This record gives sequence, C-alpha cells and structure tokens, in this order.
Amino acid sequence: VSANQKAGFSVVSYTGTGSNGTVGHGLGAVPQLIIIKCRTANSTDWTVYHDDVGNAKALHLNSDGTGTSGSGFFNSTSPTSTVFSISTDNRVNQSSSHTYIAYCFAEIQGYSSFGKYTGNGNSSGGVGYTGFRPAFLITKRTDTSDNWAIYDSTRDTFNERDSYLVADLSQAEATFSTAKVDFLASGFKWRGAVNFGNANNGTYVYLAFAEQPFKYANAR
Repeated sequence: VSANQKAGFSVVSYTGTGSNGTVGHGLGAVPQLIIIKCRTANSTDWTVYHDDVGNAKALHLNSDGTGTSGSGFFNSTSPTSTVFSISTDNRVNQSSSHTYIAYCFAEIQGYSSFGKYTGNGNSSGGVGYTGFRPAFLITKRTDTSDNWAIYDSTRDTFNERDSYLVADLSQAEATFSTAKVDFLASGFKWRGAVNFGNANNGTYVYLAFAEQPFKYANAR
C-alpha cells in the first residue's frame, strides 16, 4: 500500500486468492471510489466501485455498459475505513497466479468529490454539487448504456466547455454541440442534452477534483 491520506488517495497491490477476503487500503477513511485492474490478464475489465452505485454492482471503466450486478466483485460489502472487500470474480480476485492493482479514493472536502445527479434534458441542465470549482470531471450514466465522459480545465480553459474524451473508447478528443458543461465555483452544470451527461431523468455518477481549495475558487 502507498497512501496519501491528506489527498485521500492510495495505490494498493495484492495477489488473488480465489476466496472471499479483504484488502487494506491505507486511507484511514472510507473510500467512495475504487478502481481495480488485474495485472496478469490483459483481457479483464477495469472494475469500478462507486459508493452511489453500491456494493452489489460493479461498473467497468473500459465499457459503456451499466455494469455487472452480483456479489462476485465486492462480496456485497461496502468498504470500511481500513479495508475493502473482494469476492471471487476473476476481475478482482482470481487464484494466486494473478496480481492486481487498486486505486482507492476517499473524498476530501474542497479537493475531491464522488457523487450522483439526475439529468433534465435541456440547456440549463443537470447539476453536480462538488463544493469547489472542478479541474477534472468524469461522468457515467448508470440507468442505461453510455460512455464515460472526461472534461478538464487544461484542454478547455473557459465555459462553456465542449472538448471531451471518452474513457471506454480509443477515439481522439471530440466536441459536440449539446455536450457542453460549465465548471462553477461549487460544482458543474450541463449546457446541453447529451445522453452521456444530461438526458431527461437520466441517472449519473461522477468523480471530480478541484482546481483550487473552495475558499479561493471563482467561476469562469
């Protein structure tokens, strides 16, 4: 385990057992997001635990699908301040011939946020409250299949931001007239009805990191 508790981030390497178990994460706080990848089987998915999806379903960072339900990933057990649980799916815990890497994130006020929101399908769109101005944002629709969309304040420096990358595809950066988002002093707001970010009554999860601590942030 290599952990930075102030940043709420740790990198964990572990060896599979093929049996239900737990893995220490070193954060000293409950992680809201965990990304796991098998290092010895190239074809396996990047498995994602998100607190707002729950412990009985795994998303996959390399897939636009709604995820895989069942106890095979996290043993239907939420993480604690010391460990996260794994079951027997080969994407998180196969036999001892397989090794894994896990990236664990605990929310830090003013620095990181992991949450959910509902889209409304119009140009004054769905809002995610983070408590800071984001520098980096990933969203994923969870009620139907759609892409993982990535926005940041380095490639696209002013609102409305319409340059995005897609985590589950190998395509280059793209823009689209309805795929626009504003980074606000306390969160983000969609400015179009794009399905991967702001469909009417669509449900979404997100992860975001701050440009500056909240007390210094200003909208652009």
